[in-house]
Amino acid sequence: MSQRFESRQWVPFPVELVFAFFADPRNLPKLMPPRMETRIEDLRLASPPADASSMPLRIAEGFAAGAGSEITVSFRPLGWMPKRASWLARIVAFEWNSYFCDEQVRGPFARFSHRHEMHAERQDGIEGTLVSDEIEYAMPFGILGLLGSAYARRQMEESFADRQRRLLRLLALEARVAATI
Repeated sequence: MSQRFESRQWVPFPVELVFAFFADPRNLPKLMPPRMETRIEDLRLASPPADASSMPLRIAEGFAAGAGSEITVSFRPLGWMPKRASWLARIVAFEWNSYFCDEQVRGPFARFSHRHEMHAERQDGIEGTLVSDEIEYAMPFGILGLLGSAYARRQMEESFADRQRRLLRLLALEARVAATI
């Protein structure tokens, strides 16, 4: 049975900076709750479509995951357990400063698709970016998997709430780095 999770957050940074941050897979561990101890185990980058007008310098140097990229991460799904889980995701769609989609190739779900969308939006007279995440997923193990679906959803809610608390600080650091390039 397919399930859906959505998250939205507005941040006071330009869409080009926000998109570049999310498109750089090296930032994934920074976006995950520290208790999960997320690590990138393998990274196979496919170049995103060339669009020099919208690529920050560091992205132009090859740090964006375009369609066809594969990222293997490991993490601790249960903070008190030393066992790590592995997840292989593939970027299946990518449009600069708009969206990218990744799908689980191998991991804890029967099916998992995540669309990351960013678009410029003004709030209270301030230019910024609305970051939207849409996840469609299915639990493994049929009826037994449904028992774990409440736990999986709670984990997603907590992970995205944690990300929202830290994203402003992470993007402020990113803006300072971009200003020095």
